[in-house]
Amino acid sequence: MQKAIRLNPRPRGFHLITDEILSQLPELKKYRVGLAHIFIQHTSASLTLNENASPDVRRDLERHFRELAPENAPYYEHTLEGPDDMPAHIKAVLVGSSITIPISNGRFNLGAWQGIYLCEHRERGGARRLVVTLSGD
Repeated sequence: MQKAIRLNPRPRGFHLITDEILSQLPELKKYRVGLAHIFIQHTSASLTLNENASPDVRRDLERHFRELAPENAPYYEHTLEGPDDMPAHIKAVLVGSSITIPISNGRFNLGAWQGIYLCEHRERGGARRLVVTLSGD
């Protein structure tokens, strides 16, 4: 099964989106065992799994990524789409465009402290599109 999901627009940062995905994925309950592959159709945002309890983690990640790929670096050539665009592409390459999660008994089989993050690397990235592919029994 494959389904497109639209995420609400968010500002730059690391955002927990597990519940937003689950609310648009009632089909997940039909799977006893399987895999969910979640792919983001953008080059300036990314997906990852990480700490779902402490918001400090999300803020620390954002601060680190701002240092890692700063805006207005003098060596950037790709600058026509604004100062946050090229750093967003770099961050998306580092984090990645997809995640795969095991499915057990109609649920994502995540660890106790794991959640799905939308890593929004632009100041105003707009609504984001995901393609979710579910396979299994």
